[in-house]
Amino acid sequence: MLRFDPRGEVNRALLIGVSAYDSTRPDDPHGVPGDLAAVAHNISLLEEALPRGGVFRKGEVVVSGSPYLDAFSESLRIAADEAEGLLLFYFAGHGAVPSAGDELWLQMRNARVVPGSRAVFPGADPFSSVLTVLATSRARHVVVVLDCCNAGNAAQVCEALADRRRFSVLMSVQANNRIDAGDDASATPFTARLVRLLEGGIDRQGADVGFQDLSEALTAHMSHHRTLRNERWEPQRWGDTDILLSSPSTATPPEPPAATPGVRPPPVHPLPSAKSPQEASKGAAEPRGEPEQPSGSAELEQPSPPSRRPPAQPAKAAERAGELPWWRRLFTRFRAWTLAVPSAAGRVLLWLRNKPRHTAVAAAVLMAAGIGGYLAFAGTGPDQSSCGPPLELRLLTDPDIESTVRKAADAYLTSAANTTPGGCRRSGITVYSAGTADAVTGFRGQSDPWQRPVSDDLDPQRDIGPQPDIWIPATSASVARAQPVEPPRTYLTLEPDGPFAYSPMVLSVPQNIAEASVSGRTGVSLAALRKKLTRQQKDADVRRTDPEYTDSALLATVGLYGPGAAGVSTAEGSVAQSGPPSLTGSDLLCTLPDDRAVDDRTAALVPEFLMVSGVGCDRTTRSRRMAEYPTDVPALDPTFVRVRWEDAERDKSARDEAVGRFRVWLTHGDGDAEKPGGGLDVFGDDGFRTVSGAHDFLTAPDTEAGTLAHPGRLPSPADADAMTTALQRYRNANGPGRVLFLLDSSGSMGDLWEGPGGAPGILKQSLGGLGDRDEYGIWAVASRGGSPSSVLLPFGRHRRADAEKTIDRKTAVHDVEADPYGALKAALDYMAGRGKDDERPQLIVYVTDDEDNNHLTGGKLGDLLTKAEDKGVPVVMAALDSGGCDRGKPDARVSEASGGRCLDTMSDLVAGLRDEVARTGTGDE
Repeated sequence: MLRFDPRGEVNRALLIGVSAYDSTRPDDPHGVPGDLAAVAHNISLLEEALPRGGVFRKGEVVVSGSPYLDAFSESLRIAADEAEGLLLFYFAGHGAVPSAGDELWLQMRNARVVPGSRAVFPGADPFSSVLTVLATSRARHVVVVLDCCNAGNAAQVCEALADRRRFSVLMSVQANNRIDAGDDASATPFTARLVRLLEGGIDRQGADVGFQDLSEALTAHMSHHRTLRNERWEPQRWGDTDILLSSPSTATPPEPPAATPGVRPPPVHPLPSAKSPQEASKGAAEPRGEPEQPSGSAELEQPSPPSRRPPAQPAKAAERAGELPWWRRLFTRFRAWTLAVPSAAGRVLLWLRNKPRHTAVAAAVLMAAGIGGYLAFAGTGPDQSSCGPPLELRLLTDPDIESTVRKAADAYLTSAANTTPGGCRRSGITVYSAGTADAVTGFRGQSDPWQRPVSDDLDPQRDIGPQPDIWIPATSASVARAQPVEPPRTYLTLEPDGPFAYSPMVLSVPQNIAEASVSGRTGVSLAALRKKLTRQQKDADVRRTDPEYTDSALLATVGLYGPGAAGVSTAEGSVAQSGPPSLTGSDLLCTLPDDRAVDDRTAALVPEFLMVSGVGCDRTTRSRRMAEYPTDVPALDPTFVRVRWEDAERDKSARDEAVGRFRVWLTHGDGDAEKPGGGLDVFGDDGFRTVSGAHDFLTAPDTEAGTLAHPGRLPSPADADAMTTALQRYRNANGPGRVLFLLDSSGSMGDLWEGPGGAPGILKQSLGGLGDRDEYGIWAVASRGGSPSSVLLPFGRHRRADAEKTIDRKTAVHDVEADPYGALKAALDYMAGRGKDDERPQLIVYVTDDEDNNHLTGGKLGDLLTKAEDKGVPVVMAALDSGGCDRGKPDARVSEASGGRCLDTMSDLVAGLRDEVARTGTGDE
């Protein structure tokens, strides 16, 4: 595998270490577990080790100790903006998982925990938000290192990344596991080993250290440790790209690349103060002239301003090493607060940085002269950009088109339309995506909690993202679906500008079974194309992505349920697959080649543009595909929508101007009829067509893409009512569901019982996927009185709140063994009997720690596997240990025989279980 070598590039390493917290238990019942003194050693050691590794120069390693959330966010944005080669983000501190289990939150100094059915973490940043900012960077590669509890929960968030090859993530421990920070007098175990490997090489011979070798060495070393759940400690790795992280034999890091005449390299900006907002609000006029405390002082556990030196380095040495002393940090803060004079402040800071021998005199002059002297003195330094911080716009889009929208936003940032006559950037754009169903619901009826979350169960800021200024759905019909309901509780307005591009839905068919003629690939319905496909190959499959996640998948569903379909149940069965569907069309096209036999016989319902731009997955053995064009599947027509929020008037004019400039550049271009330019060029390069007329390609794609330039009359965009109806029919396919939960209540479950991450808590969280019409029940699995189980919740329809109260009241651990063989056999018989007269979806869920799997061996296991295959009821085995789903284990074999899914703590068990239950039920989650 080729290794990316970032030496000589403009690299950045941002080291975040939160060792001190404002709110800790037991003093504050809503505080974090405690301070983490070891983390202070982590960042000190890493700051020394990284420059010695030859990849990062001294000024490229930036440290922020115990920052508040706002300061952290700004630090992250600056680092992402400056990096061009390698961007390394390191975090050590408390990592929390909400009770819903589907997200890792990085807790900053002002973090607190508000308990509820879905825990809320003020003062913390969800990892998805961190990734969103990192993804805006121009860096060629991004490496993330997380040393915190539950670090492995970050992996599932990474799956939604549009450009996966650009990210590598190293997580200190597997999902849903807490770890010991170790001795307060030394670094944490994970980071201590990390530093040792970076400095001495994998074999202690000084050889180069790459991401892959580093992660494997860390896993081997940490596997001898145990987590606080007494499981083997197993660091996790996400990403297949190898990157050089350290070359211990390199004595001196390479110098920055030679500057192009007239072009200044990007500066290393000082990071924002780590002080609390209350401290910062006191202003820059307060004297803060005391020198930094030396090593061992009480100051070390306070949140220090981000620095580029070890905590123990004295102030004079810090100045020589490039650290800003107190009086220069004072003017840095003044610059941030005094936006009216950014030009002057920038020149003074650069003058001071470049003339260290004059710093004392300069400081005295400036302090004596006051603001007037400051302004008069500002123009005397060497040339420096006078640009203030640009206005940041937030753009929400559909996951299928996120990659293209992000490319367009990146191109706009450096375009003439976004540049002032003085060469400054007018605005920045943060692009992020969310599931389409969630976004539509949020705009339509959740604008109030989106602005001010008031419930743990309903928090669009967490589930969708920040309030956007711009929304670009993949189809104009979603704008109609999302129009807010009538007042009094509507706090936003959607102002669509109209579609600006077009892409039809196609059946992407392997060339070996595609129609040979152009006429055979066009002019007929989806049902007719599928009949042709099965004539070509009897066992041909068709796959579709998740209709609740993207507009294109819902449009495909409209076609599946259209004329010629035998019914919703049959239509869904025709695209069924083991495990959850792919979230996006790009994911689907990139996972099919994992199995060559599947790739050769499986067609995919995806937008045409992805056949041009959605196949860059580093595959060398992909089956070539041809596009077939159904006439009854509506097309995509991305639409620009201005989102206005009530009471958001502070910078209304500037924001309107910034949005307007971007809209014109994106939707109308800056060229001519032959080459539209602007954002349309980007959309054209990614395979989109013109929005009107004959829908010609904006840019002619490569002939290898398998598309047709003129496939005849193409379908119109979607109708909002048709999409709404299809989504409702999809959610209720085959009627309400039935779920039987089996809860291991044997004595060994005692350590896995309490809290939202305990077995009853995990079960409660999965109830969100069940609606009022679904039927479900709960059995306790513990061998008491001759029966392998007892009823906790009778089978039937229940209100979720009532069911949760019953779980809280009746669940308990019993000092007996569990009999999974007897309980599962009885559950299969029970559910098969209930489903014999209909086709309603059914599911059995067994939550267990696997301690009593000695009952699943030999003849008993064989008998159970036979019954599971015969009854046809899927069984989800939810194993609360990290190896329960290993190949050949009883859990894996039972779930496979039944057509269900095996989940263990090596993956995000809670989110996976919730998804499986939601697929069976008709709930809102």
